[in-house]
Amino acid sequence: MNWVAKTLLSSIGKKQVMAVTGLGFCLFLAVHLMGNLTIYGGRRLFLSYVEGLHSWGTLVTVSEWGLVLFALAHIGVGLLLFVQNQMARPVKYAVKKSAGGQTIGSSTAPYTGVLILIFLIVHLLNFRFVDKTTINDFTILTNTFMDLWYILLYVAAVIVVALHVTHGFWSGFQTLGLSHPKYMPLIQVLSTVFGVAIALGFGSIPVFVRLTFC
Repeated sequence: MNWVAKTLLSSIGKKQVMAVTGLGFCLFLAVHLMGNLTIYGGRRLFLSYVEGLHSWGTLVTVSEWGLVLFALAHIGVGLLLFVQNQMARPVKYAVKKSAGGQTIGSSTAPYTGVLILIFLIVHLLNFRFVDKTTINDFTILTNTFMDLWYILLYVAAVIVVALHVTHGFWSGFQTLGLSHPKYMPLIQVLSTVFGVAIALGFGSIPVFVRLTFC
């Protein structure tokens, strides 16, 4: 287990943990979005997707716990890196520069991460941790998106998520040594496309639900 401790104690090791967990969440977002987009097929198709997902039983439970562990690792290591960076540079520069390839996504990553965590808790309370013995997921969805303020919150949140993952997608490949001068520009383009797809895909759902079913 010494290699685990050495990895977590080294700067590159922490960044690799962030990369692996971050790319894992990118994969989860893509799969989750594809499932949620079944709402465009109507109530029956959406409930069929939900029932199919629940039929996996133990595998779903294991996946959920895996996501929890990934989240704890990503958040914990991310906070540790942020604190270490702040301690290493106690005096802020008088003028911020964008040298070194810094982007809006990279410079705001710690803050968008906190916002995502807050929204995730709210989201889980509204959709996951509710009594489903007398109500199905479609009704929960339509009831929740009847609230205009929640729609606005949801859309704003997925834009924040998109900004966060747009940076995380390409930087994850770079950190893991999977980048190449020849292919990195393409990966960065795909990262932007992925972020836009996340924002438009998830952001369109509450608007569609409210206009169609509410």
